[in-house]
Amino acid sequence: MLDLKDFNNFGVINNIVFGGAGFLGSHLIDSLLQKGENVLCVDDLSSGDLDNLILAMNNKKFMFLKHDILEPIFFEKKIERIWHLACPASPKIYQNDPLRTIRINYEGTVNILNLAKRHNSKILFTSTSEIYGKTTTNPQIENMPVNLSTSSPRACYSEGKRIAETLISAFREENKLDVRVVRVFNTYGPRLNINDGRVIANFIKQSLSRKNLTIYGDGSQTRSFCYVGDLIEGLMKLMDSDYFYPINLGNDQEISIIELANLIKSKIDSKLSFEFCDLPFDDPKFRKPSLDKLTKIFDWYPKVNLSEGLDRTISYYIDKSLRRN
Repeated sequence: MLDLKDFNNFGVINNIVFGGAGFLGSHLIDSLLQKGENVLCVDDLSSGDLDNLILAMNNKKFMFLKHDILEPIFFEKKIERIWHLACPASPKIYQNDPLRTIRINYEGTVNILNLAKRHNSKILFTSTSEIYGKTTTNPQIENMPVNLSTSSPRACYSEGKRIAETLISAFREENKLDVRVVRVFNTYGPRLNINDGRVIANFIKQSLSRKNLTIYGDGSQTRSFCYVGDLIEGLMKLMDSDYFYPINLGNDQEISIIELANLIKSKIDSKLSFEFCDLPFDDPKFRKPSLDKLTKIFDWYPKVNLSEGLDRTISYYIDKSLRRN
């Protein structure tokens, strides 16, 4: 890992990854380094983890800077690409401080856009499937009307991401910025924090602890889950393209929550039972992306099926637990 002053050895900064110590960001950094590009990771470590960057830290083309994006940031070096992944995606985390979540998506995005403007950098922003709200339309299509509650506990995140998309669109028009906007759907895989609070991490954690699996509602609500390696490949394809409209990225293979729970416990301990709880307020019945635009424009489709991806994820958690013990 380089000191900030040592980054002056490079003529330009190929990539800045905001939120790079997080789940998605760290996998993105590994892929960029594998391409031989230099990478500056900027993260305040409020939800990211330096353990996610162990591989990157051994690379001389990597550097880490601890910084809060609510504060403006300046660099002298030319910046080619900016990847804006800086916002906690776990409801357990972002609902804990909703005002900060809103500020990250608005003020933080303004700061990053101003940085991109100063350097004429290409910028990619990770939005979210949450902007589709509590829809009854399935799958979710990029230009569909949405039904969002501004007072929901989830609104700090979903509305924050929506205003960030609007900011980016306005900056693009006014400043001729080269932008990309990706609406990320549910993603899982190694490095997803086991205490993240989202469903796959929860089910695996409960199964490994030999506890009942918590099902909210009757478990008939459906989700689709994309393996992290597929998602990162999609992000990189989009950054290399000239497509600037918001676009869905995820896996469109749908599964009910009760089926997911049965699948995970069959891989760990099939004798475990379920514990049913009330459905959280404003929980969507469906969450599945339409990938029509993505597959037509980029000839891309996720490769890793859910069963295989879960095997890799469970193995990661088991290996990590053994290393700590």
